[in-house]
Amino acid sequence: MKTPQRGWLVPAVVILLAGGGYFAWQRLKASDLPEGIASGNGRIEAVEIDVAARISGRIKEILADEGDFVTAGQIVARIDTEQLQAQRAEAEAQYERAVIAVDTARSLVAQREAEKGAATAVVAQRESELDAARRKLHRSEQLSERGNVSDQVLDDDRARAQGATAAVGAARAQLAASDAAISSATSQVVGAQAAVTAARATVRRIDADIDDSALKAPRDGRVQYRVAQPGEVVAAGGRVLNLVDLGDVFMTFFLPTGQAGRVAMGAEARIVLDAAPRWVIPAAVSFVADVAQFTPKTVETAEEREKLMFRIKARIPPALLRKYIQQVKTGLPGMAYVRLDPQAQWPERLQAGLLK
Repeated sequence: MKTPQRGWLVPAVVILLAGGGYFAWQRLKASDLPEGIASGNGRIEAVEIDVAARISGRIKEILADEGDFVTAGQIVARIDTEQLQAQRAEAEAQYERAVIAVDTARSLVAQREAEKGAATAVVAQRESELDAARRKLHRSEQLSERGNVSDQVLDDDRARAQGATAAVGAARAQLAASDAAISSATSQVVGAQAAVTAARATVRRIDADIDDSALKAPRDGRVQYRVAQPGEVVAAGGRVLNLVDLGDVFMTFFLPTGQAGRVAMGAEARIVLDAAPRWVIPAAVSFVADVAQFTPKTVETAEEREKLMFRIKARIPPALLRKYIQQVKTGLPGMAYVRLDPQAQWPERLQAGLLK
C-alpha cells in the first residue's frame, strides 16, 4: 500500500522544483537590471476595431474568415440591397417627375408673361381711346357753349369718355392680374426646382446607403472573430466582424509609484515574450496613467503610497510590426523593460537578439 504513495511523491517533488526554478529565474532576471531600468509583467495587446453595419439589413455574405489579414478599404462583408435598389428606382422616378414639373412650370411662366404683354398692349390701346374720347368731349363742350352742338351729341361724347375711362381701369386690372399670375407661376417653378433637389438628394442618400452596405475594413488588420453570420439580420450599428489593428500593438504593464514617476513619454523600452525568449522587441512608452490603477484601502503613509501601481504602455514601432506581420499575435504574456534613466545601459541579455 505504500508503493503508490511513493509513485506520486516523485512527480510532486519535480513540479515543486520546476516551479521554484521558474520563480528563481524570474527573480534573477529582475535582479540583474541596473538602477535606471525597471520591469513589469504584461501581455501583448492591440487596438480592436468593430466592423459594423451603418444601416439595418440582412447579411448577404461575409468575405473574410477568422485569422485572415485584411487591408484598409477591403470589402469584408455585404448587406443585402434588394430593398434599397427598389427604393432607388422609386426615387429616380420621382426625380424625373420633378424635372418634368419644372419644365411645365417654366412653360406656364412664359404663357403668363405673354398674357401680360397682351394686357399691356390693351392698356395702351384703352388709354389712347380714353385720350381721344376726352379730346372730343372737350371740343363738344366748347361747341355746346356756342350752340353749335346739340345736347344729344354732348351727352354721347360724355358717355364715350366715361366708357373709355372704365375700359382703361379694366385693362389695368387685367395687367395686374397678369403680374399676379406670373408671380404664381414663378413660385411653381421654385417649388418644382426644390422638388428636383429633394428627389436628387433622396437618390444620393440611397446610393450612400447602398455603398455603405458593402462593409469595408477601416484599417489594415487581422479578423479576430465573426460576430454575425450570413443570413442574420443586424440592426443599424450591429457588429459583423471584429478586427485587430496590427499596426498599433503594445504591451501593458504596471510599475510602482517610485518607478512610474520617473518614466518619460517616449522612453525606450524592450519587450521579451515568454513564447520567444531569444528575441528582444524594441518599443517606446506611449502612455503613463495619471491615476493609480489599484491601491490599498488606505494610503496615509509613505510606505503605503509606494504600493500604488500605475499602468504603462510600451508601443512597438509600426515599421517593425509590418516587417513581422505574420508573427504578430495578441494575448501573449511576457516582460516589459523600460529605461528610467536615459544614461542607463541595457544589460547584455536585452541587447542580444534585438529585432530590427
